[in-house]
Amino acid sequence: MLDLNRLKALHAVSVYGSVGAAAEALMVTPSAVSQQLAKLERETGATLLERNGRGVRLTDAAGLLADHAGRILALVETAEADFEALRGQVVGRLGIGAFPTAARGLMPAALALLRTRHPDLRLQLMEREPSRQIREVARGELDLAVIQDWMNRPLAISEGLSRATLFDDIADAILPAAHPLAGRAEIELAELSGEQWISSSPGTVCHDWLVYTLRSAELEPDITCMADEYPTQMALVSAGQGCAIIPRLGRDFVPSGVRVVPIRSRPTRRLYALWRSDAARRPAIRAAVEALKAVSADFHIPISESAGSVPSTVLAGGVRPVE
Repeated sequence: MLDLNRLKALHAVSVYGSVGAAAEALMVTPSAVSQQLAKLERETGATLLERNGRGVRLTDAAGLLADHAGRILALVETAEADFEALRGQVVGRLGIGAFPTAARGLMPAALALLRTRHPDLRLQLMEREPSRQIREVARGELDLAVIQDWMNRPLAISEGLSRATLFDDIADAILPAAHPLAGRAEIELAELSGEQWISSSPGTVCHDWLVYTLRSAELEPDITCMADEYPTQMALVSAGQGCAIIPRLGRDFVPSGVRVVPIRSRPTRRLYALWRSDAARRPAIRAAVEALKAVSADFHIPISESAGSVPSTVLAGGVRPVE
């Protein structure tokens, strides 16, 4: 009889392309994956992996077995969801992914609320880029994801996934305090022509969105500094190294050398909870979405809210002066 954990290891290698990547996705060591595959080879009497340069590739037999493994794992998940729905209890384990600012600005309160409401639910939070989360939810590595989707550059959502809107998050221009436009109540993005920019790393959603948005406003992005953490971007702006566009969620502190100026077009990203449609009946999924919605109610940002020239942090839920 085929062992489910060994099939899962083979399926992960098929999906991710290598033993190392499969081990990372399954949160085990590469040695553990290799051992599972060796045992599966002995069980089936078939060679499953062949050397391919420095890596490995799946044999035809392995490819056939991996396809069946994908269907078997999907059936197991459906059975688990149906059983949990029958019991109606919020129990078991729930793996949740969130992009960095949501992991910092939204998830602590959501996780605390879930633990209070459902103490028997085991929670695991993993920080991930949105595109990776979508793949991992679709493949079953994550149960639930919190992703961002810029209004002018939406992400493609795979079939078989469901989502619920949490709230909209506005982004503002972040300028050095000495910038000629720093005292304005709001600006047009086109007024920042010729500026140098601070961005996230290439390949991230926020970097790609910034380049797309600037070019849509007929501004060629001159990116001189790249940092993934918004506090680091703020520090670079304060040091006069360029301008940035930063959303309000997770923007905990604005240095005294920085001014927050709203952009007239109000660049907006929408936050979603995302899960597999087949798992929608799981009480744990429903409970997590309800907790996320409850916490998100405190993050409503009126579209007319303006930071002006006041050296403050415009947060979802209010304005916090800089001390």
